[in-house]
Formats: sequence, structure tokens, C-alpha cells
Amino acid sequence: MKRKIKTRPSEIKEKIEKVVPDTSIIIDGKLSNLISSGELDNITILIPEAVIAELQAQASRGQEIGFIGLEEIKKIREISEKHNIILKFVGERPSYEDILMAKSGRIDALIQDIAKINKAVLFTADLPQALVAEAEGIKVKYFEAYEKAKKIKIEDFLTPDTMSIHLKEGCIPLAKRGKPGEFKLVKIREEPISTSELEEISKEIFEIAKYEENAFVEFNEYGVSVLQIKDLRIAIVRPPLSDGIEITVVRPVVKLKLDDYKLSDKLKARLESKAEGILIAGPPGSGKSTFAASIAEFYLNKGKIVKTMENPRDLQVPPEITQYAPFDNSFAKTADILLLVRPDYVIFDEIRKSKDFEIFSDMRLAGIGLVGVVHATDPIDAIQRFIGKIELGIIPHIIDTIIYIKNGKIENVFSTNITVKVPSGMIEADLSRPVVEVRDFETGKLIYEIYTYGEQTVVLPVIEKEAKGAMQKLAEEKILEEMRKYDKNTKIEWVGENKVILTVRNEIIPRIIGKEGKNIKQLEEKLGLSIDISPAVASLGSEIKTDISEIGNNIVLIYDKKYAGKHANIYIDSEYLFTATIGRKAEIKINKDSELGKKLLIALTSKKKIKSFI
Repeated sequence: MKRKIKTRPSEIKEKIEKVVPDTSIIIDGKLSNLISSGELDNITILIPEAVIAELQAQASRGQEIGFIGLEEIKKIREISEKHNIILKFVGERPSYEDILMAKSGRIDALIQDIAKINKAVLFTADLPQALVAEAEGIKVKYFEAYEKAKKIKIEDFLTPDTMSIHLKEGCIPLAKRGKPGEFKLVKIREEPISTSELEEISKEIFEIAKYEENAFVEFNEYGVSVLQIKDLRIAIVRPPLSDGIEITVVRPVVKLKLDDYKLSDKLKARLESKAEGILIAGPPGSGKSTFAASIAEFYLNKGKIVKTMENPRDLQVPPEITQYAPFDNSFAKTADILLLVRPDYVIFDEIRKSKDFEIFSDMRLAGIGLVGVVHATDPIDAIQRFIGKIELGIIPHIIDTIIYIKNGKIENVFSTNITVKVPSGMIEADLSRPVVEVRDFETGKLIYEIYTYGEQTVVLPVIEKEAKGAMQKLAEEKILEEMRKYDKNTKIEWVGENKVILTVRNEIIPRIIGKEGKNIKQLEEKLGLSIDISPAVASLGSEIKTDISEIGNNIVLIYDKKYAGKHANIYIDSEYLFTATIGRKAEIKINKDSELGKKLLIALTSKKKIKSFI
């Protein structure tokens, strides 16, 4: 509880001849108000050089409080003559060490010494300063630092549908009004806003942040300050960072529950039971944070412990959800604390810097359910921002659901998984590799594939053809035309965009292939296709040596290099299994999860003979 030193402003004019103000009374504007009201007429005001030095140091660091204080001193100088006040700057400039030790009371001590030497009354709005001065026998007048106003100046620009206001010195004030995805930029008034008006607004905002509940300074560095006043996020920018003083105020205009988004039963079940690595993506102003807040409240109502990581802390969540800021300017340290707190879910709003993506990944792998908010113009962009920052193979373990928000609505929902296969568009079996699949959550349709190719990470859209295209039908006509001289009953099976298997009579296979594969090679060049030949009736042919190995998720049949490019018939004992082309590395790879792979695994475990014939 604050202790107050009683003072009556009406007694000031009668009893005081000399005043020494400290930094607090100047910054709060109390001294200029007392002068303007005539309370301090015909007196001497002694401003310590230590006060000037401290304000200058703060302004040099770009702190808003320093600029406010210097503007107040300028104002005091301008109005002092009108009230017959003698204004002097006294004392010595503090050293660099004194300024560094300001928080420890070094500057306050210098100000107290000035009041004591000059037998003046110390004016302060800082309670500890007043108590110390009183204890040392210095005359002191303490003024209540802040009086809560019923309405603040910034509220004059707000309407119920105002999403943001944009104020810049010398420019007409503007506001975005409407709702996410459906807003208009409108003029608040026709007269430009002045520098003095912006300074007054800035000063009031800092007073509120200092003294009122649910208000705080989130960030205050060179030329820029970010504050949170209840549901208002306020950014104040000054030269030299900008070309003029600018104040931007952003606030949410709607608060929704998860049911308001009309989620499908499948997605709601996913959020309740399986989704623990969720990315909420969308362009700026699309309603991502509003949706994140609704998910946070959804999990809270399900009996989960929910926390947030924000900078600034502007999510509109119930008081039961604790909102964490970067500790010591580091989200990594905040994450360490949250691991000790052990929440069920953490809402990370917003993921921007490279380190943020690493922190998100580390927390997810530690077993915490995470909901991340990230700027993205397309759903796949949200995943791509993780590529290069974490290993490709663990992306599905970190992100299992991507929810893309646009104009305040859910536009797409994607899911991820990893498998080992030949990427779409590739033909050779020996090109199989780990592939991250991105699928439409509702339909299961494959949308994107992500894999490494050489040293590059490739993100490719997958186009699933619903039916044979005109080009494919034309290619079939050309194939049949060429095959009439061999087998009029040739059957065609497409196994890729540019690969077919032709099933023909056994006896004509040597003619089609030709000596050393000359005929089949010419046919492939003429048609622009890769062609495999399969016998209508499986036959043995000439047996070749087959070595078998297990590599990763594949069973690999290994042959002599001279057989590369030739067609091999694979048998289990005397039972025909399949026909395939031996790859460039003299290998045939079969995925263990495929039907053929399962049959080969059973054959190997039961010690049956696997044979190859060409």
C-alpha cells in the first residue's frame, strides 16, 4: 500500500520561495501544470543538471520517457516568464558512471544534494525519493503521480468497429474499420494531427502503462516503444527510425469461440484427440490471433492447462490462461520456464525469427502440445518457413495440422506425414527416398510432396489426374500403331506420366527388345516414353545370380552391372511374382510395405528361393 506525504497545492504559493524538481515531477507534467495554474508565481525554480543529463541519456537511447521529459522542460521555460518565475539550471553534470547507476539512486542523491544546499523544497512524484528526502531533513512536497481519467485521448478516435488507428504528425488521422478481411481505410477527421497533440497522447499512454492495471510497456528501445493498454496494442515510433512521430493502435474487434468457425466433426475430433503440433497460418489481418485465442479457450474448457508465449501480449484469453512474454528479451528462457510449469498446451503467437522456429520445435519434441501462429500467404508457406531450420524428416513430428485462415474464415486444413517412396513424377525405383506428404485433411488428397534431391530441398505440388488426359490417349494410339507389327493385342498400363508397361505375347519379346535393346531404345526415343515389356504368360528365361539386401524400408535385389537396363522376371521358387527393369545401379528396389515387398519378406523368413530370369 502506498504511503502518501500530505500536501495541499493551495498552500504552495504562500510558503515556497525555491523549488528543486526531480525527474518524476517533470515527466509527469505536474510542474508545468502547477506553473500554468498560477500556484508557483514569483518563485525560483532550480532544475538540476542531473535531471537534464538523465533525460538526455534516456532520449539518446530512444526511450519515449526521455523525449517526454525534454519536451516538458521546453514547455516550462516557455511559460515561466509569464508567471514571473526565475528558471535556473544548477549543479554539475553527472558522470557517465552516475547515469549508469541511476536505477540505484545515484541521480536521486545528486538532486537531493541540490535541494539541501540551496535550502529549497524538493518537488517529486516518486514516493521513495520523497521518503528518503524527508528522512534526511530536506523539505519535500510529494504529489500523487497519477489520477485516473474517465476517458483517454486515444479513445476519441475509436469506434466499436475500429480495428486500428494510424496517427502521424502533419497527416490526417486514419482508421481501419470493419472486420478481418472486410475493412475500409477511412479518415477520422479532416485536420492533420499536430506534433504537440501526438506528444500529449504519447505522454498519457505512458502514464497509463506505468500506473494502471492491465497496462504495461512491452518494448522500449531506440526510437520505438510498444505498449499494451488492456486490449489495445500501441506502437510509438520516432525519428531517426521514422521520418516523423507515428502512433499506431491495433485492437481486436471480434471475440469468437471455436464453434463460431463451423468446424467439421473430423477436424474437431482431430483437435480434441490427435493434433498437438498445430500451425495457424494466414496473411496479416486475416484473423489468425482471434482463432488462436478461440483454440486456447477451447482447450481450457476441456480441462487442459494452457499458457501463451507472446510479444506483445495481446491475445484476448480468459484470466485462467497465463500470458508469458520473452524473459530477459528471450523466448528461449521463457520456454525453459514453461517446461518447469508443465502446461498441456502453449499458444505461440507469433513465430517470426529463426530462433522462434527452433524453440517451437524443441518444445514440441519435449512433449508439449503447441499451437503456433505464423504469417504466410499460402498454406504450404507455413511449412516452408521451417525448412532449413530443422531436419526435414522431423517436420511431421512437429507439425501435424496446418489451419489456413483468410478473411476471418478457415480456408484450408492440411495434415502431414512421412513415408519412403519414389516421388511423384519420378520413374526409376532406385530413386525412392523419405518424402513428407502434405494432404488435404478433409479429403486425404495428396497436395504437396517435400523431399531432398541432391543438396536441394524440393517442395512440389502433386496434380492427381482424375481421368486420362487427351495427351495420354493420343500417346496410347501412337503406341498401338507402333505395336501392330509385333502384337495387335498389346495391353498398355500407365505407371507414371512418362512410363508404360506393355504386355505382349512371349515369343515376340526378343523382336521388340532387339539386339542389346536396340529396338526398344528406338521405340522409347520415338514415343518419348520409358517402356517396360511384360510377357502375356510368365516364363522363366535365363536365370541370373541374385543377391538380396535390406536397406531402410526397401528390399533390394542386386545384380551384376552388365544386366543394368535389362528386364528381369522375379520368381519365388517356381511361382512368378513380377517383372521389372534392372536400374542403372544394377538394382531393383521393392518397398517392404507394398504387396510385393510383403511377399518377398515372407519368402525370406520362410527360406524360400528368390530367383531372377532375363
